Amino acid sequence: MLYTAIQHYLPYIRTLPIDQPLTKHNLLTAPLLMDNDGDTRMYYAPHNDTINLDAPIVIVGITPGWRQMKVAFEQLVSSLASGNTLETCLKETKQAAGFAGSMRNNLVHMLNECGIPDMLGLSNATDLFEGYRYLLHTTSVIKYPVFIKGKNYTGHQPPIHRCRLLQPYAWKTFPDELASIQPNALVIPLGKKVDETITGLAQEQKLPDHTYLTGFPHPSGANGHRVKQFGQRKQQLREQVQAWARGQT
Repeated sequence: MLYTAIQHYLPYIRTLPIDQPLTKHNLLTAPLLMDNDGDTRMYYAPHNDTINLDAPIVIVGITPGWRQMKVAFEQLVSSLASGNTLETCLKETKQAAGFAGSMRNNLVHMLNECGIPDMLGLSNATDLFEGYRYLLHTTSVIKYPVFIKGKNYTGHQPPIHRCRLLQPYAWKTFPDELASIQPNALVIPLGKKVDETITGLAQEQKLPDHTYLTGFPHPSGANGHRVKQFGQRKQQLREQVQAWARGQT
């Protein structure tokens, strides 16, 4: 499934340099600004413009950060230069940018420890981001990157449900996206703020029929409590994964 948002931004994207790293000067700029509410600014990024409708695994962050945004645009510029179709370019972009960097390494370790590859017949969760990408859909509660005074939005201030800019994405766009994916996918919310959003949507009966693996710590290296939190919850998470897998048969 292909979103149409990129068509509006393509003329500017095609002006970005392909022979040097992209900077905030290139990307946190007026031609890519989608909306703002005071110091809260949302910019377009291309790696959430496709939805894998048949994915059994869905991993959900709060919003793409600067690193994901940078990787996404650098990959898209490179893919466009190769002459591929736009749909192919967007798929390559999503594969490159989804939870890119050390966060992906931490995430892969945690997915392995939860037994998710075993349930899918894979040897390692790395496969989900590489040759078996068709089994995975990555997304965010807030689809596009959000920055507060140029810094990554973490979900704390302003609260999503109180922000004019963010609330519609969390309460409408995000559940609609989940509803478009095949029934009973395993949805993995990363961290407390995504969990809180999932809980709020469930209370308002806005969530589609999937299994939600709540209690999964955020894999960011900035989460200093990640290892301890995961150790405390690993057995419970493994049991939830096993119960989901039994329901698939």
